[in-house]
Amino acid sequence: MHYDVAIVGGSFAGLSAALQIARGKRKVVVVDAGLPRNRFASHSHGFLTRDGSVPGDMLDEARRQLLAYPTARFRQGLVESVEGSADDFSLRLRDGDTLSARRLVLAGGVRDTLPDIPGLADEWGRRVIHCPYCHGYEFGDGQFGVLATEPEAIMKAQLVSDWGPVHLFLNDALVPDADQAARLEARGVTIVAGKVERVASSDNGLTIGIAGAPTTSVAALFVAPKTTLSSDLPHQLGCSLSQGPMGAFIVVDERKVTSVPGVFAAGDIARPMPTVALAVADGAMAGAAAHQSLVFA
Repeated sequence: MHYDVAIVGGSFAGLSAALQIARGKRKVVVVDAGLPRNRFASHSHGFLTRDGSVPGDMLDEARRQLLAYPTARFRQGLVESVEGSADDFSLRLRDGDTLSARRLVLAGGVRDTLPDIPGLADEWGRRVIHCPYCHGYEFGDGQFGVLATEPEAIMKAQLVSDWGPVHLFLNDALVPDADQAARLEARGVTIVAGKVERVASSDNGLTIGIAGAPTTSVAALFVAPKTTLSSDLPHQLGCSLSQGPMGAFIVVDERKVTSVPGVFAAGDIARPMPTVALAVADGAMAGAAAHQSLVFA
């Protein structure tokens, strides 16, 4: 079937983009594999009017509202390949079906890869978290940990100290210089040397096992996972990429236009800072820009 716009990825950015296009009375299809990035989190925070909501419930409601528009379609599936150019893109799904569209919005997000530490992945989205704005408040003022995986962990430890006392676990990943150590001390951050060997759940939080040292207890542990694009489609299309602190993302302008004519990108796949609120905003812009590109082509 031929659509005005095909959107790859049906989480917050993709559905937000589709809503703008459907309200513009254009035919739009959202193809989604059913693996949203925040599926490991029990609640979502920081999105106005939906603070504390269950992410899956938010997406269910978003799909219901989108599909109330007669020109909108939602397709469960995985897009494996795309070819063509503006006004004539062809998408092939894993089940063999094909779709065509005049414009594309890439909103498939990224995949997270955590450090290979026993017990860490078991708590991902619960007490092992990535964003203090998204999850920090719920842990009150009690001890936080920041696991160093890159130099930016020094800045994150200083930031997280606004939520409560912080232990910065160096994990043999970095050594603060004198100026950095002074800044950490000024923020009340405790530096913990040594390699982290394990993370385990406890009644009140997590215990962090350090090689050759006593365990440390924290309420929650902040980790910056490495990310990879959720699919090969940006490479197939030839989209320009940029390298962020956690991984690559698609380069877009202020209207979410990629380097490839007719292709837009929104959400985590096109920004280094992931939140639901920003994904929705990105999607709204990408959807409006894609619609306008059809009018003013």
